[in-house]
Amino acid sequence: MTLRLLSAGICLLIASSVTAQSSAKWQSLFNGKNLSGWETYLDKPYAKDGANDKMPPLGLNNDPNHVFSVVTVDGKPALRISGETFGGINTLADYGNYHLRMEFKWGTQKWPPKLDRPRDSGLLYHSVGPHGTPMLWMESFELQVQEGDCGDYWGVMNVLTDITARKNEKGYVYDPDAPLVTFQDKTPIGRSCLKNPDAEKPSGQWNVLELYCFGDTCVHVMNGKVNLVLTKTRHIVNGQVEPLTKGKIQIQSEGAEVFYRNIQIQGISQLPRELVK
Repeated sequence: MTLRLLSAGICLLIASSVTAQSSAKWQSLFNGKNLSGWETYLDKPYAKDGANDKMPPLGLNNDPNHVFSVVTVDGKPALRISGETFGGINTLADYGNYHLRMEFKWGTQKWPPKLDRPRDSGLLYHSVGPHGTPMLWMESFELQVQEGDCGDYWGVMNVLTDITARKNEKGYVYDPDAPLVTFQDKTPIGRSCLKNPDAEKPSGQWNVLELYCFGDTCVHVMNGKVNLVLTKTRHIVNGQVEPLTKGKIQIQSEGAEVFYRNIQIQGISQLPRELVK
C-alpha cells in the first residue's frame, strides 16, 4: 500500500511538473508596431580607411539611419535590422529560466566591411553590464546567426562555459558524446565552438531559432534540431568566477540585412527531457 501511494505521488509530481511547463503562457517581446520594451546601441558609422576612428559611437537610442525598424514582410510585421552600422537592440528586462522562440530570414542588403563575407547577425543572451565594451556588445553568450554557422557559440567579454566538444581541422565542434571543454577568451581553447549539425534553411527562407536556458545550462536549437549545449555558464567579476544565469537579450546588427518576427518567451521549470541527455 505504501509503495502504491509513493508511486502515485511520484506520477502526480511528474504530471504536475509537465503540466506547469506546458501551461506557461508565451509572452511576446515584439508587438509588431514599434520597439517598445527594447533599446538600441550603435557604434560609430563605418568609414573606409578609418576616417571615423576619432568619432564617438552613436550610442544609446540614437539611430539616425533607422538601422532598427518595424516593417511588413510576407504579410506579417517583422523587426528589420539593416546591418548598416554595427550595434544591437536589447530588451529592457532581464530573463532567466526560459524558452525563447523567434523566426528570422536574411534580406538582400550587405554593408562594408562585410560585403564579401557571409551575412551576419547574432542572438546574445544573459547580457549584463554596459554597452560599448571592447567587443562593442554587452558581456554575454552568443548563439551565432550567420549564414552557414547558425547555432555556433561565441563568448562576448569575460564569460566562461563548458561544452562537450571535439577538435578537428576547423576548431572545436559540439559533440554530445565528447569530453567537456572550457571555452574562454584569451586562452589556448578560445571563446568559440562550432555547432553540430547545420540545420539552417537556404538564404531567403524563414528559420525557427529557439533557445532554452535553465539554471546554468543553455541549449541552441535551429529548425527543431539541437546543435549546441552550454553548461556551467559563468563570468569573471572582480577577478572571481561567478554564475551567469540571467540577463538581457540582444540581437546584433553586423553588416547584413536580416528580419526577425514572432519573438516570444516562455518561463520554464525544467529543460525538456528530449533536448539533453
